[in-house]
Amino acid sequence: MTLSPEDAKSLATVLNDGEFSELPNFQRGKVRDSYDLADGRRIMIATDRQSAFDQVLAAVPYKGHVLTQIARFWFNQTADICPNHVLSYPDPNVVIGKRLDMLPIEMVVRDYLTGSTETSIWTMYAKGERNPYGHFLPDGLSKNQKLPETLITPTTKGSAGDHDYPITAQEIVDQGILSQEDWDEVAEKSLAVFARGRQIAAENGLILVDTKFEFGRDEEGRMILADEILTPDSSRYWLNATYAQRLEQGKEPESLDKEFLRLWIASCCDPYNDPIPVIPEDVLITFSRKYIQLFETVTGQKFEKPDNDLPIKDRIRTALSQEFPDFFN
Repeated sequence: MTLSPEDAKSLATVLNDGEFSELPNFQRGKVRDSYDLADGRRIMIATDRQSAFDQVLAAVPYKGHVLTQIARFWFNQTADICPNHVLSYPDPNVVIGKRLDMLPIEMVVRDYLTGSTETSIWTMYAKGERNPYGHFLPDGLSKNQKLPETLITPTTKGSAGDHDYPITAQEIVDQGILSQEDWDEVAEKSLAVFARGRQIAAENGLILVDTKFEFGRDEEGRMILADEILTPDSSRYWLNATYAQRLEQGKEPESLDKEFLRLWIASCCDPYNDPIPVIPEDVLITFSRKYIQLFETVTGQKFEKPDNDLPIKDRIRTALSQEFPDFFN
């Protein structure tokens, strides 16, 4: 694949970091850089960094922009089911949200037997596990097959550098990680938001395969959706038109999500034991196009690429200085 001048420029102008020395309490995540303000607000800047298998591997053009705007769409579409942390969007890559007391688990909701990471339900099933996350699965199921019912497969949140690990609903309650009442509430909201996402995805020719939700409590004690929801970083989406045929042929479904990169890496090495190779530029461009295609398919909106002549970080600085003049003046 020969890169066009536009593609080459987009690779050269990715946002690798969102660190601004003027802002307090800087925190670096795999993809987002964040700041906690004294007034209870939290600034989250989605960079173009790409993580997979718990490693930051590269930067993907327009990724932070796409993630923020897809999450914005979904937060708006599900606000009647569960309130979310969003207060404002001063820039396409930036969310200002409420700071929350985050729950120490991630709620993973699944409709299909798939995945490539160590905590994925397919990886566990393929190794002979028939009771993953406390859910019984019969023998004879195949990869990418629809599960008998929608499952919640929670994981703990690993500390920086640590892996998440599987846990059952009963263990969460028995270990006092959440009360039974809190588990019931977060499980109900997770299933309801997932069902809304599945419905809208299906109306647009997509299968919402699985997703990850994070929740926290606000000062009033309300359960709040946080971080990002139903983005291609936190979810799998397949093209419905070709799913059945490819499943019958034993091929991977056509996807518009992060799994494309996971599968590419897994075809090159054992990502848990071998060094992960440098990701070629054409793979990053293909990846970027998949994310943009998902945005346009889900939202029905055309993705307007930003002006690459203006560095993304300079644009964000301008937006933040207008939003928070006390820090920048």
